[in-house]
Amino acid sequence: MIVVAGGTGRLGSRVVRRLVARGEPVRVLSRGHVSADLPGEVEVVRGDVRRPADLARALEGAALVVSAVQGMAGRDVSVESVDRDGNLELIRAARSVGADVVLMSVTGASADHPLEMARMKYAAEQALLASGSPSSVVRAAAFAELWAEIVEQTAGRARRPLVFGSADRPIWWVSVDDVAEAAVRVVLDPSYRGRTVEIVGPEGITLTGLASAVMRARGWPGRPRRVPRLALQCGAATVGRVKPQIGTMLRASLAMDASPPDDPAVTRRDFPGLEPIPLAEVLARGT
Repeated sequence: MIVVAGGTGRLGSRVVRRLVARGEPVRVLSRGHVSADLPGEVEVVRGDVRRPADLARALEGAALVVSAVQGMAGRDVSVESVDRDGNLELIRAARSVGADVVLMSVTGASADHPLEMARMKYAAEQALLASGSPSSVVRAAAFAELWAEIVEQTAGRARRPLVFGSADRPIWWVSVDDVAEAAVRVVLDPSYRGRTVEIVGPEGITLTGLASAVMRARGWPGRPRRVPRLALQCGAATVGRVKPQIGTMLRASLAMDASPPDDPAVTRRDFPGLEPIPLAEVLARGT
C-alpha cells in the first residue's frame, strides 16, 4: 500500500492518479475536501498529518509514504506547522511501520535559505536522513501553475498583474504535472532510495516574464504593474500579521529576489527522458 499525505492537493492528486493508472494500491491522507476526480478505488483517510493518531490510522499496512503536504494555503496551517512539524510526525510514523518515505521538497532547500518554506523543507529533509528509513527526496522548482494563478489573481479590473520586488531573477518554473511524473518514478523505482533528486522547468523566466506570459495567454494588453520591495516588506509586516497566508506569499515573493539560482541541468541528470513542459504550453492548458 502506498500512502499519499496531501493526496487531494495540486500535486498529491496528480501523483495519486498516476499511481492508480499504473495499478498501484493507494490510500490518501487528507484534512481537506476530497476531489471528485480521484479514482474511485482510492482509499481516503480524513486526518491531519500533525496528529499522530491520524497518522497511525492512515499508515496501517503502508509499504511507502509520499509526503505531498504544504502549509502555504488552507485554514489553520503554516509552513512551520505542516512543512516542518507535520513532516516530522509523518517521518516518525513511517519509521514505526517500516515504510519507505518519498519527501517532496523544494530546490535549494537549506537552513539559511531566504524562502521560509525552503528552510522548513530542509528541516524535514534532515529529520528524514536521521531517521534511517529508506527514503528519497524530490526537490522541485516553483510550480508554474501556482504562480500563474497568483499573478493572474492580482490583475484586477485593469487586467494588469502585479509583480513583486525586482522580479528580474530567472526562475525555472516547472509544471506540477512534470513534478508528479518525477515523483511517481521515484516511488516505483527503488534505485532512487538514498538520493536527493531535482526537477526544474525548461526555461529560466523572471517573475516579470511570467506575468507578461500570463497576459499574452489571456489576451490582455499592456504590461504588468510592479510592487517595490519596500511596499512588500510593509505588507508582510502589517497585513501579513493579520492574515498569515498573505504574509507567507509576500515573504515568498521577497525571497525570490534573493534565492539561489536553480541548475537547469538537474532534470536531465536525475530523470532521463523526462522533457519538461514549456511555460507557454502550461498556460495554454490552463492552471
